[in-house]
Amino acid sequence: MSRRTEIDVRPITEAEFPDWNRALNTGFLQPPAVAEEQLEARRRQFVPGRSLGAFDGDRCVATFRSFDQELTAVGGAPVRADAVSNVTVTATHRRRGLLTRMMAQDLAAAKERGDVVATLIAAEYPIYGRYGFGPATTLTEWAVDVPRAGLDRRWAAPEDGGRIDLVDGADVRKLGPELHERLRRAQPGAVSRTELWWQARTGVVNMNGTPWTEPYYALYRSADGEVEGLASYRTDDHWGDAKQPLNTATVEWLLAVTPAAERALWHYLCSIDWVQTVKSGWRSPDDLLPHLLPDPRAARITTQADWLWVRILDVARALEARTYDGQGALVLEVVDRGGLTGGRWRLEAGPDGASCAPTTESAHLVLDVTELGALWLGDASAVRLAALGRVREERAGAARVVDALLRTSRRPWCPDMF
Repeated sequence: MSRRTEIDVRPITEAEFPDWNRALNTGFLQPPAVAEEQLEARRRQFVPGRSLGAFDGDRCVATFRSFDQELTAVGGAPVRADAVSNVTVTATHRRRGLLTRMMAQDLAAAKERGDVVATLIAAEYPIYGRYGFGPATTLTEWAVDVPRAGLDRRWAAPEDGGRIDLVDGADVRKLGPELHERLRRAQPGAVSRTELWWQARTGVVNMNGTPWTEPYYALYRSADGEVEGLASYRTDDHWGDAKQPLNTATVEWLLAVTPAAERALWHYLCSIDWVQTVKSGWRSPDDLLPHLLPDPRAARITTQADWLWVRILDVARALEARTYDGQGALVLEVVDRGGLTGGRWRLEAGPDGASCAPTTESAHLVLDVTELGALWLGDASAVRLAALGRVREERAGAARVVDALLRTSRRPWCPDMF
């Protein structure tokens, strides 16, 4: 095997893109060969300088890609983010510091560009904390036992005067982006979607190389005709021995900007003939779904796990970007082994805004930048982190002050995989 110093880590060229994709597929345990259609679709994501590769001679043995993203902070402000994706290291070259080298290059460039945070979805939990990322949102998936839910299976239309229609991919591409923007502006933890996202989810481009099968798309309009909800779902074809339908409707994604739209879409999904189970897809852990059912126990949790991870690149800008319901001030000592944003910071925050600046005052709370990333969107508890030994109070009660300022009444949620 080559020594570490012989492996070159660098931005890839367009000519190296096919080999980089072969390494990407290999790292994700997919068939190594990349079909030309798939390769051309992926080229639309290629931005010079933002796709890194590690090369042992002429062979790519590790991959890394980042792209521009907006992340919604608490209160609705869009924050510039460096979104990290396509991270792999080939099994022959693990434990040789390749990810560390690629991550260091990318985060330094993101800091130089002025990005406030970096984001990623972690395939494995233990990897990214050492680079300063903290788990900032959680996802939950439910499986609804429809016969037990207590809903009227004869239901035909929303009770609020709205309506649901089945639409096609062209309608989704036309109506979906604006609806998503409405949701994103109101949902802490949500991220921006590109035109390519909508094209990939409606069959215009094929990113994964598998044959495209169109899902169903259900559109909710309010009584005044405004689009307020949209869901993509698929169904299987499974029948029991007694010729009883045992079909499952699996939600790929569901957007709703009002509780009425959310209620109507879930009620619709639970009213489809032959469907006995509805799988919710990735939802917020405090989603309304279970309690929209007369019997919430009909919704069984099948998955609950960390989802969006956040790495703070600029403490002051990150803390000033979000809103605060409470009033208070404290000094945070942020430890950043990556050397990007450590130091001691005084935060003064309230309903009218916040200021955060370097200070020489004594710290009230000492924490790693990883824990700050977990706390920033309002989901994690500083009191709980203190009990776990992951933050340290220098002044008694400081963790409670952090929770009173940073925690939110509804939990942050990221609907997307990237």
